[in-house]
Amino acid sequence: MRWWDIDSVLELEKELFPEDAWSRGMFWSELAHARGAEATRRYVVAEQDGRLVGYAGLASAGDLGDVQTIAVARDHWGTGLGGRLLAELLRAATEFECAEVMLECRVDNVRAQKLYERFGFEAIGFRRGYYQPGNVDALVMRLTTAPDSGSAAGDDSVQGTEING
Repeated sequence: MRWWDIDSVLELEKELFPEDAWSRGMFWSELAHARGAEATRRYVVAEQDGRLVGYAGLASAGDLGDVQTIAVARDHWGTGLGGRLLAELLRAATEFECAEVMLECRVDNVRAQKLYERFGFEAIGFRRGYYQPGNVDALVMRLTTAPDSGSAAGDDSVQGTEING
């Protein structure tokens, strides 16, 4: 993800997460830490036919990675794109030498929970009222070992979709 992707990212962000969408400033702040020798972030976008159809981001601190966001356009749900984006974040976690990767997921987002479980994430707790202003709880999940890129990711092909970092 680069600065010129932010407008398209914000459109998808507001469509998918209307109550708790990230702001332009939040994305700018994350991207400020995504380049150079001291980078601690990895953000990627997925495009098809010139249209942004997904994005994802990971933050690292020491040996801990944290999935900050994953979003896939509704018309691409069920295509495997979410898995491809997550696989890219896990590759980045390996490059950052993260021993474990954490994430929060809305308790009502069963689709995302199943994706994370396929990659080996396990539920370890809850954060009450984490998603505001809706006061929705978050399920905290952790992956403690790097998944085998072949078996964990499944089929990496999504016809005509390109992932760009």
